[in-house]
Amino acid sequence: MLSKKSQYAFKALSYLVEKRNGGPILISEIAEHKKIPLKFLENILLELKKADILDSKKGKGGGYFFKENPENVKLAKIIRLVNGPIALLPCVSLNFYEKCDDCNEDHCSLHDVLIEVRDASLKILEEKTLMDLID
Repeated sequence: MLSKKSQYAFKALSYLVEKRNGGPILISEIAEHKKIPLKFLENILLELKKADILDSKKGKGGGYFFKENPENVKLAKIIRLVNGPIALLPCVSLNFYEKCDDCNEDHCSLHDVLIEVRDASLKILEEKTLMDLID
């Protein structure tokens, strides 16, 4: 399940994609149009800026804008950045792998099924970009 933070990130990014040719967008405008708490949005946008997906400009005419072309930003990247692992169990995660305390991965049917779920999800999330978020 996507966290509220991930949902807000995708809402904000979709708004920025829609407005991408109009110059920097004020954080207050994003928050108002997408009904996102301002403080929460500030933290999300800072994370995206640190990851070089967004950049910002201060002062008059300032706001947030894309540093990376949204056509090149995969949805999987945003989920991993904001939410963490895509996999439902840590023992099947590609980037956040952890061995489960009570599991034998060699003989665990749940492990095997969730690898298939992870692979199917990743196939979609690695193909879709931020541009797919707009109508």
